[in-house]
Amino acid sequence: MMNNFWVAVGAVVPLFTLLFMGLVIKRLRLMTETELEHTNRMVFKLFFFCMMFYNIYVTDLAHTVRPKLMLFGGLGVLAVCFLATALVCWGDKDNRHRGAMIQAIFRSNFVLFGIPIVGNIFGDSALAIPTMMIAVIVPIYNVLAVFILETFRGGSFALGKILLGILKNPMIMGAIIAVILRLIDFPVPKPVLKGIGQVAAATTPVALIILGASFKGGSFHEHLPQLVTCVAARLVLVPAILLSLAIYLGFRDIELVTLLAVFASPCAVASFAMAQQMGSDADLAGNCVVYTTGLSCLTIFCWVFLLKTLGLF
Repeated sequence: MMNNFWVAVGAVVPLFTLLFMGLVIKRLRLMTETELEHTNRMVFKLFFFCMMFYNIYVTDLAHTVRPKLMLFGGLGVLAVCFLATALVCWGDKDNRHRGAMIQAIFRSNFVLFGIPIVGNIFGDSALAIPTMMIAVIVPIYNVLAVFILETFRGGSFALGKILLGILKNPMIMGAIIAVILRLIDFPVPKPVLKGIGQVAAATTPVALIILGASFKGGSFHEHLPQLVTCVAARLVLVPAILLSLAIYLGFRDIELVTLLAVFASPCAVASFAMAQQMGSDADLAGNCVVYTTGLSCLTIFCWVFLLKTLGLF
């Protein structure tokens, strides 16, 4: 039992140590808002590109690609989005609330939390599997988020423009280039690959520190019922249902923990910016990010501890 406890601690504490460092940076005012914005843009455009490229390029794709896992992850996200839409539309009549709530429930921060959760438990050699899942999950998140937010503000859904934007996403570009170079057996010079690997290794720590430094609290009294619903659904209901189904279907070890990272991670940081830009309730979206991220320290620990105690990894 104590061994299971320390496995769960080891999976969670490094993540929130980095977030805490970011809060210290914010508290001490070591970076301005402009500097945080620029650093965040650099991490997104360069660091994530390097992480995706390196993790895919240096692995054996034949043993890394898990079609069943990717299919379950993709269909799971679609199912959560569909059910969240039905329930939110039934329970809340305000379209500004609806878009923010649905996005908060189905769209997790898997990009930032998936890699470290798997790495902290299984080591860096296992990172290729969650990296591959990012290449599947991120496009689905982006398409669904735009569709939901446009629908509830009465806008139009331009699929071609969305798909072009996905292809320009640095993470997707990194994955595509890495796969192409592996397929044509193009050797990247070792000194260059080493530099890319060093940037890839720094991606998660830097991104989590910047996330911690970017936290902003807001008033939640006007939408407390909606906030409680989103937090409970994102951190408890969604992982309970999807992980139970995954266990029933036979997912274990790295695959199960990867699905844990997809379905039990807090709300995606990008959901706040998209809600703000597309006429949804940005205050509600921002609070969903803040409170799910803070409370996920406890809930992710509990999920990891439970799965480990049950002997599922």
